[in-house]
Amino acid sequence: MDSAIKKVIVSRFAEDDLNEIIEYYNSLSENYVQKTVQLFEYNILMLKELPKTGRFVPELEKMGILKFRELIQGNYRIVYEINNDVVIVHAIIDARRNFEEIIFSKLMRYY
Repeated sequence: MDSAIKKVIVSRFAEDDLNEIIEYYNSLSENYVQKTVQLFEYNILMLKELPKTGRFVPELEKMGILKFRELIQGNYRIVYEINNDVVIVHAIIDARRNFEEIIFSKLMRYY
């Protein structure tokens, strides 16, 4: 185990992101939504055991910001941070969109 993580918190912003994905795809394919949500849950829970499994977010890393990591799940980037013994999932972003613009606007909500 990478470290002693006590819990994983999914921020309300990340929950909103997931709800947007569900709403968008629900009318197109309920099966896709079910599989996607199950995989998100698996990946997020995995962070408790392996918090450093994700890479640093490249767009932020090139600016010297090493606070945020990400897991890639298909077309989605799950952005999180390790804060002592807690993992906080901040956002779930569709990688087909303008990631750099979106990540900065989402992370600015915290500052």
